[in-house]
Amino acid sequence: MSLKAKLEAIIYAAETPITLDQMVQLVKASCFTDGATNEAEVRSQVRAALEELSRDYCTPDHGIEVRQLAGGYRMSTKPEQHDVVSAFAKSLKPPIRLSLPALETLAVIAYKQPVTVPEISEIRGVDSSGVIATLLDRKLIAPAGRKAVIGRPILYRTTKEFLLRFGLNDVSELPSMEEFEKLVAESFESEVPPETKPVAEDAGTDSGSAEPTSRADDSVAVRSGDEQAADEPPISQEGEPAA
Repeated sequence: MSLKAKLEAIIYAAETPITLDQMVQLVKASCFTDGATNEAEVRSQVRAALEELSRDYCTPDHGIEVRQLAGGYRMSTKPEQHDVVSAFAKSLKPPIRLSLPALETLAVIAYKQPVTVPEISEIRGVDSSGVIATLLDRKLIAPAGRKAVIGRPILYRTTKEFLLRFGLNDVSELPSMEEFEKLVAESFESEVPPETKPVAEDAGTDSGSAEPTSRADDSVAVRSGDEQAADEPPISQEGEPAA
């Protein structure tokens, strides 16, 4: 059996991403039998076989690929097969969902880790203690020691399970804050319906003439205050016309 076939079988059978070191230890004996002289040579052969295996699965004929996730290698479905795989997964069991507060808290931890609960609450503007328990139960976060301040609050960080759930090799693959803000802005713009342009009203013009239509015949002439004062007698303080 070729080295590439062995690695393919190992990655397929592994429930979690398997590291390069683990694979080297698993195939080291057979590589020595095939002529390898030291572990460095075995590592080089394993790395080359993994690269070749990844190229093989990159062709359109395969619906899965060999990806690097959480520091190891794992077989995953290709992004273009997301819809059919998602429909299949939903037919098996309800998907795992997180509430908006849980997602907000998880995002703060992912970008600010290691971080304490008071720091998370200050950023979110609300108490986050209850949400932390939910994320711990889901194994998306874990304690990362205590901060060297008064009270020594617990620090929290994301876990390997977080990387697996979000399809990341490490947290450096998270979008930057600038990219994140751009994505949010684009999403907001796509949800806002286009503005309807106001229809220009016919401001008293004929469709066949550029001149405004005269409304003099329909209007009532209004005299100015000076003209009215000249025609009408003044009124005295008692309400009688002045002499």
